[in-house]
Parts: sequence; structure tokens; C-alpha cells
Amino acid sequence: MAQTFNDGVLTVYEVGNIGGLGNMPKDGLIQKFANTIPYEERTVGMNRFIANKQENTLIEQLLRIPRINGIAREDVVIPIDGEQYRIKQVQSINDVEPRCLDLSLERVVTKYEIKGN
Repeated sequence: MAQTFNDGVLTVYEVGNIGGLGNMPKDGLIQKFANTIPYEERTVGMNRFIANKQENTLIEQLLRIPRINGIAREDVVIPIDGEQYRIKQVQSINDVEPRCLDLSLERVVTKYEIKGN
């Protein structure tokens, strides 16, 4: 099955110290990849929703992206809606072409400052 990634693009960030040398440490977002990543919106199924609810996690979005090395749980993504979402699960999808990752996302309540903004 061929995948299309035409619902938007997202940027991947890691949480790190953006306080600068000599300043107090400050958690913020540091961009991980130079380019944005295209995605396809998927439906959050009941099994995924219930399983994460049991862990006190509210999965609000499920986005499918092309497989890229270096994306990890707890990274933060910002899709075209401009909201910040923490990656709670990264699932490899191998029965499609190209091979993909499904990202289960939870909205970040207290927004991070982005390094360089």
C-alpha cells in the first residue's frame, strides 16, 4: 500500500537547555532536523486511546511520517496547527511503502520556548 503524506508538515524538537552560556539553565525546544517532515493524519483508535488513558496519557493526534532515524519518545513536534505535542509512542509500520512511523501525540500543556525565537 502506497502512503501519501499530504496533510501537512511538522518540525521535530528535543527538549534541552536553551539558557545560553553563563545564564540560568532553561528548558526549551531545540530543532533536531534541518527540514520539516511531511505527515498524514490518522485516526486514534479506541484500543490506543484506552491503553494510553490507563497510563494517564491523552493521545490527541496520530500522525504517520516517513521513517526517519533519530525520532524518539518525549521529543516534541509542531505540526501545521502550531500546537506543541509530546511524542508518547513511536511505532514502526513495515507493511506499507515507503516504510513509516506512527507518532502518538499528547498536547503539551505548558508550551516551551523555541531556541532562536
